Amino acid sequence: MTSRHVVVMLTTSYPRFPGDTIGTFMEPIAKGIAARGHEVHVVLPWHPRLARGPVEDGVHFHPFRYAPHPDLNVFGYAAALQADVRLRGAAYLAAPLALAASWLAVRRVASEARATMLHGHWIVPSGAVVAAAAAGLPVVVSLHGSDVYVAERHAFARLASQACARRLDWLTACSDDLRDRMIALGADADRAVTIPYGVDTRRFRPDAALRAEGRRAMGAGGADLVLFTAGRFVRKKGFEYLIDAVGRLAPRWPALRLVIGGGGDLEAELRARARERGVADRVSFPGVLAQDAVAAHLAGADIAVMPSVRDDAGNVDGLPNTVMEALASGTALVATRVGGIPSVIEHARTGWLVDERDAGALESALDGLLADPEARTRLGSAARADVLRRRSWDTVAERFEQVYDRAAGRAEGRRRTD
Repeated sequence: MTSRHVVVMLTTSYPRFPGDTIGTFMEPIAKGIAARGHEVHVVLPWHPRLARGPVEDGVHFHPFRYAPHPDLNVFGYAAALQADVRLRGAAYLAAPLALAASWLAVRRVASEARATMLHGHWIVPSGAVVAAAAAGLPVVVSLHGSDVYVAERHAFARLASQACARRLDWLTACSDDLRDRMIALGADADRAVTIPYGVDTRRFRPDAALRAEGRRAMGAGGADLVLFTAGRFVRKKGFEYLIDAVGRLAPRWPALRLVIGGGGDLEAELRARARERGVADRVSFPGVLAQDAVAAHLAGADIAVMPSVRDDAGNVDGLPNTVMEALASGTALVATRVGGIPSVIEHARTGWLVDERDAGALESALDGLLADPEARTRLGSAARADVLRRRSWDTVAERFEQVYDRAAGRAEGRRRTD
């Protein structure tokens, strides 16, 4: 039987308010672990839109302030990277303040809560901070995507991640790709495990009323064929290739529509691309969607598309949340073979996988599914069944619980030999 742990988590992102789309996987991880009887304390940067706590569903929140000027509130919540490939200038100024403040906050909360476990989300900066603040406590670090990319590209971050890898007791990654890349940077393969994200199968579900709501929101008529995708407007999402594919498909499918939810640095460029491909009237940008709205849009779509890529700088998603959400929604999914996506999709059974950066491959896959409603139904039904069987957040929380026990055992062995 597992031990009861008092876990202090340090994270740079967490949904700032119910329904927020920033760091959505963090909330079910924290609440899932708390639901299994552990005491969870989340230390996170203050943000002007943060509306959490002090305690929700067994999770205690401890925001820390770090910025002497409002313009320096760029630490965490996907604000530090421009288009997910370059650190913003203000991030360099804010980082030393935020790192010092987060270290102090972790030490204070760990002492007050009598912590038995420290858990850093993203190896840089949070993993490095909890490793430095550990004072003998077991340390678990979780990789989520951009952290490994930053460690690969920036010397200081690489040194910090390597130092953290030597100190941590266990490492988790949301995809084998991230795990392997961190091992290449020096992590111990024997203390690294892949734990893919789960999904809220109650929110994301096939449902006639939800489908009708989503189609109304997208302005879709009964005869329209709707493609839906969502995410931050950054290079690694590959949205430009999907727009190109729609441009190729448009002459054959006059009722075809594409809805791209989200926002970010590349919005103007994506809108211009739709105009250049002659499909500006077919492509809509509803803005950043709350989680319930994403659920309705996925249920209302005929096909979900996740055209992720490894961008020119080498950055790639670990495992996009929207992939898991589409699978749970029972909507046929076309996605690319990058990052953690192939680990959760069985090609031609629970989804359709194509090569990245290939508008022609997207066109071909979409064309076939648009012409075959029965195939779309088969894919969606199989995906939903697979998610219900293997991808619940309860299963994810149980696997983290097992990691905590392993980390605690390793830390105890280390103390005995010291």
